[in-house]
Order: sequence, then structure tokens, then C-alpha cells
Amino acid sequence: MAKPAEVSVESPALDSERPPKSGMPAGVTGAATWADDRLGLASLLKKNLRKIFPDHWSFLLGEIALYSFVVLLLTGVFLTIWFKPSMAEIEYEGSYQLMRGLPMSEAFASTLALSFDIRGGLLVRQIHHWAAMLFLASMTVHMLRIFFTGAFRKPRELNWLIGVGLLGISLIEGFAGYSLPDDLLSGTGLRFVDGLIRSIPLIGTWAEFFIFAGEFPGSLVVARLYMVHILLVPAVLLGLIAAHLTLVVYHKHTQYPGAGRKDGNVVGYPLFPVYMAKAGGFFFVVFGVSILMGATMQINPVWNFGPYNPAQVTAGSQPDWYMGFVEGAIRIMPNWEWHLGSTTWSWNVFLPGMGLLTGLFVLLGAWPFVERWITGDDAEHHVLDRPRNNPTRTGLGVAGITCYAMFWLSGGNDILATQFRLSLNAVTEFMRVAVFLAPVVAFIVTKRICISLQRADHERVLHGSETGIIERSPDGGYSEPHRPIHTDEKFMLTQHAQGKVAEVTPATDGNGVLEKGAGVSKTRALASRWYHAGVIDKPTADEIAEADHHANGHADGHDGDHQVTESETSGQISR
Repeated sequence: MAKPAEVSVESPALDSERPPKSGMPAGVTGAATWADDRLGLASLLKKNLRKIFPDHWSFLLGEIALYSFVVLLLTGVFLTIWFKPSMAEIEYEGSYQLMRGLPMSEAFASTLALSFDIRGGLLVRQIHHWAAMLFLASMTVHMLRIFFTGAFRKPRELNWLIGVGLLGISLIEGFAGYSLPDDLLSGTGLRFVDGLIRSIPLIGTWAEFFIFAGEFPGSLVVARLYMVHILLVPAVLLGLIAAHLTLVVYHKHTQYPGAGRKDGNVVGYPLFPVYMAKAGGFFFVVFGVSILMGATMQINPVWNFGPYNPAQVTAGSQPDWYMGFVEGAIRIMPNWEWHLGSTTWSWNVFLPGMGLLTGLFVLLGAWPFVERWITGDDAEHHVLDRPRNNPTRTGLGVAGITCYAMFWLSGGNDILATQFRLSLNAVTEFMRVAVFLAPVVAFIVTKRICISLQRADHERVLHGSETGIIERSPDGGYSEPHRPIHTDEKFMLTQHAQGKVAEVTPATDGNGVLEKGAGVSKTRALASRWYHAGVIDKPTADEIAEADHHANGHADGHDGDHQVTESETSGQISR
């Protein structure tokens, strides 16, 4: 019989050793300690790097705008090196043979040089232009998302105003950059703006001479627009973007309704490492798409338009898309003018031009306060609305989009007429009616759709989801069994606050003394009644309990159909 093996108590395999430290070099830790002692970076980073951000695809819209702005800054630095913001006339001697010997401004000649003589110049020009389009488009859609979900409500009214300011200033920035090449197309747009300025009552002519340093086109406007485009407006944009992001962090990010999500917490992922990794990767996606568009999709081929000549206008000329609605409004406006003494009041230009732009941004800025006045809602909101749960706001938003679309189409009334072989006058007359009628139709249809979706949610909470199975009873009747939905989904469908119609109440206390801020006026009561009209009340807790009891009592033979599995949280954190 074999003897048992001896056990060694001194084997090296049994020795315990502490693994060597793999810390950073002493120089790095010393520098970090030095900075932390003077700036307090450790506590600041520890708090903010673990800040939770919710996850949803629509939140990427704001990131697209931010990253497009970074692309604009990077490409703009390259273009600044080569562009000459001068309207001094020279004779072109560059490599583009079709224009050799033609008189043109130095600005246009340098644009041609960037396009044909500077290595990579044309690519960077087109990346810059496409990034500008993407910047304004993503900002517009981002603001629409904020509007439809109610993310502008308390405490984010100030951030909404900053966003409105960013949008307005970005339009100025885009127009200034669009006008710099001094080609025939951009010069036509500049002439259009000159007309808007001159239409301002009383001071229009003075303002034109101030901006253009004399009668249009003058000799300094390109240099002045260049200063505005690369220095003044970018500095304002950077400040507003910094303020916007600071308030986003301070107020914490809004989140969509769902299980475990409420106004007092945020469910999502930490800034580091998850969100920073995703954001960094998405920046390169946006940059890559901008490069791809600049490399494969031609935009603003100034050599096809030629240098600007005030006596010429390109047939079928159109502005960049973001200014098309203003041009459309002016094209369809009737010829309304006043002649008072030696002055001409051009309402046909001022009202659809300056008036429309001013009215749009005043309305956008005032809306959070108007809605709060109508609803009387002064609570803080960190969970977003589902658009269907606020049918009036959603209907107004779609009506605004429809009105914008009608004005935008009117800006190409000549293109519509020639392409579809229609009368230009007929297109113009149709658009004059459509800009008023189409938004009303859009509002009514959208509100009815939202109310129908609310009704469907109401039925889903009380009766469950449809199974698609038709059963025949012994007496010959047919019915479709419903499967109860999960508790998390019920919470998501019913967690929104139920708005109440305001009733007229006096602004006095029990002793008949006027009380500041108290009472509801007839005007506000009427507005509240209109705002909440048709809204479907969400099920009460008693109704849900009764429906659950009823469903459990009729679950014979269908226990398998009624099983619901809980969804994974995928490692999300709630704070």
C-alpha cells in the first residue's frame, strides 16, 4: 500500500507577497497635488465626474449642435488664414481659366484661390458650410424637442431664453459667413437684407448708410461682416453655450418618464467613464459625417455664380434654408405702402421681414411664461412630458412648424411655378391663404391625434394590451383577450400631472382685502378652459385596482398569457 505524500509547510508557493504598486510617476502625482492644493480640483472632479446623465437618442440633438460648432471653429481657423476680407477691385490672375482677366473683389479672388489653389481648401470650405447647416438644423430640432416635451418649464426658463438667443445669433452668424465670398448669389442676399434695413420706418436710410458706410454696396461691408463673423458673434456664442451647459449641469438633465424616474432623481449613467466615452465617440461621428458631406456633396460653387455685380441677379437664386421663410413671407406679402410727406413706409417689406423675425423670437421667449400663466403650474419639473399628454402645446408646435413650412415654400414660389408648370401668381395667391389656413388645420388634426393616443393609453392601463387572439365563446360570441401590462409601464403611462381647468375666483381674501397674485381672471379662466379642452383624464388608483381585480377574476386558463417579465435596467444608476 502506497504511503501518503508528505506535506511541505515551507513551499515558495505558499508565501504571500504584496503586489508591486503600479501608480503614476512621481512627477505626475506631484503636479496633480500642486494643482489640487491651489485649485481644489480633486473635490470638484470627484463630484462632477460621477454626475448622472440620462440616456435617450433625442438628447444627441443638442450634442450634434455643440460638436458642429466645434467643427466650425476648427475649419474656420484654416479659412481665416487664406481669406482676404477686402472689397478692393483687382484683376483675377488665378488658376481658374474661365475667370482670368475679370475684375473682382479681393474677397472673391481669395475664395477662388481657396477653392482651386490651396491644397485641401475646397474640402475645408465645404466642410465649414455643411457644418453650419448642420449646426442650425440640429439646434432647431433640439429646441423643438425641448418645446414638445416641456423641458422649458421651471426651473429652466432662463436656459430656454439662452437657447432662443443662441438660435437668433446663429442666424446672424450664418448670414454673415454666407455673405463673405462676395459672389453674385451672396451679394443678392446682401441686397435683400439692405432692403429690409431700409424698410425700417424713419431710421432705415440712416441705418443703411451706417452699416454699409454709404450707399449699398459700399466698400467696407465685407470687412465689417468678417469682423462680426470671426470675432464678435463667435465670442457671444461661446459665452452663451458655456452658460447653457452650466445651467444644464446645475439644474440636472431632464429625463423621460419611466420606471423609477421622478422629479427628485436622475436615472442614467455617470459622466465618467460611460458618458464621456460615448460623447467623445459621437464627436468623431459628427466630424466624420461633416467631412463625408464636404467631400461628396458640392455646396456653394461660387465659380458658377461669378463676382458680385449690383446690376445683376442670378435667376432662381435662393438663400440658405434657415433664411428661406423670411424671403417667402416678403414674396407673398401684398403691396402695402404709405406715403407720408416725403417719406415712404414700406410695410410690404418691414412687416414680413423685420416684423416676422421679431415676432417669432418674442413669441418663443415668452411662451414658458404664457403657459405657466394659463396653467397656473409653478412647480419644478425634471421629468419630461410625453407630447400626447399636452395636446394643446403639441398642436401649437405643429401649427408653428406648418406655418414655417408654408413661408419656406413661398420663398421658392418661382421654382415651384417653373418646375410644376403653374402660374406664379396662382402659387403666390395660394400661399397667401395657406400660411393662415394650414396651421389651423394642423393644430386641429394634431390635437385630435394626441387625444386619441391618450384614450388608447387609458384603455391600455385599465384593460391591458391586445393579444391579437380572437376567441369564440360557447354561445357563439367573439372576443379578444387582453394581456395585463407591467407595473412599470402603468407607472410610465400615468405618472404625469393632471392639469386642472382654472375657475374664476376673486383676488381678495376672506376679509375682502386685495391679495397680490391671488384670484383668477375671466381671461385666464377662458384660456385655461381652451388649453385643457378635450384632455382625457388619466385613470385613478381606484380604477386601476378595480381593473386589475376584474382581470384576475377572468384569468381562467390564460395564466401563461398574463405573465409579464421585468425588464433589465442595464446597469443604470438612479440618483
